[in-house]
Amino acid sequence: MFVKVNGTNFIRDTESMALSNTNEAEKNEYLTKAKLLSNQKNEINKVKSEINDIKSDVSEIKQMLLKLMDKNQNG
Repeated sequence: MFVKVNGTNFIRDTESMALSNTNEAEKNEYLTKAKLLSNQKNEINKVKSEINDIKSDVSEIKQMLLKLMDKNQNG
């Protein structure tokens, strides 16, 4: 059974106690914002991963240069 929540656009499912918004425009705005936020989080995670890959590559290059310098000084 659903019960209107006074003073809002919400209804409450009395079995699960879940709230639902009855205003379609507000629902759609919320879903759009949630999707945008999810996309932004995914992009941030992708950029973090790429930065870590670059850090690893730079570290590897640094180690190779140090070995090369050591080899030139000792050989």
